[in-house]
Amino acid sequence: MSESSQPKPGLTFLFPGQGSQKIGMGQDWAEAFPAARQVFEEADDVLGLPVSRLCWEGPSEELQLTANLQPAILTASIAVHRVLVDHGVRPSMVAGHSLGEYSALVAAECLTLADALRLVRRRGQLMQEAVPVGVGAMAAILNLSVDEVAQIASDASTATEVCTLANLNSPDQSVVAGHREAVERAVELATERGARRAILLPVSAPFHSPLMAPARIGLTPDLEATHFADPCVPVVCNVDAVPVTTGDAARDALIRQIDSPVRWVESVETMAGSGGTQTFVEVGPGSVLAGLVRKILDGVRPKGVGSPEGLPELVAELMA
Repeated sequence: MSESSQPKPGLTFLFPGQGSQKIGMGQDWAEAFPAARQVFEEADDVLGLPVSRLCWEGPSEELQLTANLQPAILTASIAVHRVLVDHGVRPSMVAGHSLGEYSALVAAECLTLADALRLVRRRGQLMQEAVPVGVGAMAAILNLSVDEVAQIASDASTATEVCTLANLNSPDQSVVAGHREAVERAVELATERGARRAILLPVSAPFHSPLMAPARIGLTPDLEATHFADPCVPVVCNVDAVPVTTGDAARDALIRQIDSPVRWVESVETMAGSGGTQTFVEVGPGSVLAGLVRKILDGVRPKGVGSPEGLPELVAELMA
């Protein structure tokens, strides 16, 4: 490894999850850089699925299917990551939101791209199958504390209908998930208790809730059969909000992540605190995570990779 490609102290890469997708994602990178194009070609080959076409052309209804969307976002993210690495930009820490944790593990050389693609394809299938369409739901609640939202979720639950915290995204944005009727009650309670906004999300399943237990059970054998190398840089995992430094710990975190909350606020605080992060860069489609980091950490301005045209300026800034 050359000196220029050593991990940059204080630099953390963040990888997005579902919700960051858009038609056309990664196409400009694949057209501009062979390294990015090779990632898309590998995804198409490994899965026997037209990942490139889904990312670049859609149709949207096909891309939105969870089993397609998860490998698509992973592919688009790693395509950009490979270009950054080719330009000598390597982080000293990585993390990803939900699905994005798989991208982070590929970036940390803990998982191969091929293994990660197969896992997230299976993960998407199992998550969709875990709960019949219409039975589960998720809702975002804004401008209430985590404790207030946790109480609302508890109050909305019954002996047979569950509502729990699913994503702790920022100090004033939490997501609940569970049975549709319980989640709808949580939306009503949140509105009554002063939430600035409480809305059902357009998702196909109640991710990161106890209803995902069948998906966790189904994916565990696949994860256990997959080789996880020790990551080359620490990976801050969603489920514990702490860095993992061994392959076994990374695998265990992914198993538990499926039906546990995404502790994003604590993860970002860990990266900024004991992790020593001074610069966050969101690698992949969208800018959702950059926006969340700005809400979590005062005065921090995360960077996005943007378009290939802006790459030289970004590389110069990151490597200064």
